Amino acid sequence: MTKTYDLITVGGGAAGLFASVWAARSGKKTLLIEKNERCGKKLDITGKGRCNMTNACGGREEFLANVPKNPRFLMGAITKFTQQDTIDFFESLGVPTKIERGNRVFPQSDKAHDVTRALVKECEVLGVEFLHAEVSSVECANGAVTGVRCGERFIPAKNVILATGGASYPRTGSDGGGYRIASALGHTVTKIRPSLVPLVSGDPLCRECMGLSLKNVGMEFVKNGKTLYSEQGEMLFTHFGVSGPVILSASAYIGLDYPCTLKIDLKPALDEKTLDRRILRDFSEGTNRELKNSLGGLLPQRLIMPFIRRTGIDPQTALNSVTREQRAAILHTLKSLAVEITGTRPIDEAIVTSGGVDVKEIDPRTMESKLIKGLRFAGEIIDVDAYTGGFNLQIAFSTAYSAATSL
Repeated sequence: MTKTYDLITVGGGAAGLFASVWAARSGKKTLLIEKNERCGKKLDITGKGRCNMTNACGGREEFLANVPKNPRFLMGAITKFTQQDTIDFFESLGVPTKIERGNRVFPQSDKAHDVTRALVKECEVLGVEFLHAEVSSVECANGAVTGVRCGERFIPAKNVILATGGASYPRTGSDGGGYRIASALGHTVTKIRPSLVPLVSGDPLCRECMGLSLKNVGMEFVKNGKTLYSEQGEMLFTHFGVSGPVILSASAYIGLDYPCTLKIDLKPALDEKTLDRRILRDFSEGTNRELKNSLGGLLPQRLIMPFIRRTGIDPQTALNSVTREQRAAILHTLKSLAVEITGTRPIDEAIVTSGGVDVKEIDPRTMESKLIKGLRFAGEIIDVDAYTGGFNLQIAFSTAYSAATSL
């Protein structure tokens, strides 16, 4: 006779492992099904392999301010299982943490695999069973879950949690399969697009400065004279456009519309009058030098020639020949270096997926489907996503906790 499980968790990533731990701690007979040969493939590469587990910002409201998509849906989940709860949970499993710039929380070891290993080990200790197979469908009868099907094999269960991730990093298993399962059950899946993803530009400046990182610069995304998003921080020029923490967060902003213009303020700490005085002072120290040899105090070396070309001034112009109009052009370009953005890199390069199962069809207290009894969702499959900084993993943990503890 086939065993009937209290819960089958579909997906062995952050949300799936976390949900399985809490279900097993509640005494539920749990089976975790992961199609990869091992769990946590995507978790192992998060935070550049260091795993930005959560963000230790202030209270719930500050956390939700970093969630541009459906933040109110998460109020209950974040209240039930907070960022501090995440820190305490992993430290109890022998994964000490540390807090870095921007309140980002990492394991002290800087190894994402320590987080994955702790979750898998806890599942094993609690008696969670593992099956490495691909779920083709969730089966239902009379509006309630009856189990899952893996090809020809049917496995009975009273509850199912879909924690299959999104459609980003498909090589790790997040290939959008969960969306297909949810759609087949009658759920609405909102438009899927990449989020926390580098942006594309055909501007030759990006290729010329490829690999150059700019820190503490202002960035403003503008379209038709309207500011879409602005922030200050770090960015990186690449062969295809721009990347870096602020760029990734900008891509998550639901109002960003392509094409648009990125205006970079290279000296955000100085207003125009102060910066103009700084330029005059620098120029006065070497009046016979050429412009191309005189901007080292203001710009990184690799940016100087592309910058001068942008101003339209001959790089060999002597400083004592620079006109007021030319100085104004230098000042303007320092405060508003424009790069045209045409779109995003493909979804398989995105850190997270924007879009997913419509939150109107999910009970925010329990993550249970409003359409099918016993079906729950956790993590990236839900139509919520946040800026970079550990917020998305916290969403995975909090929604998984709500789903598992409400069985």
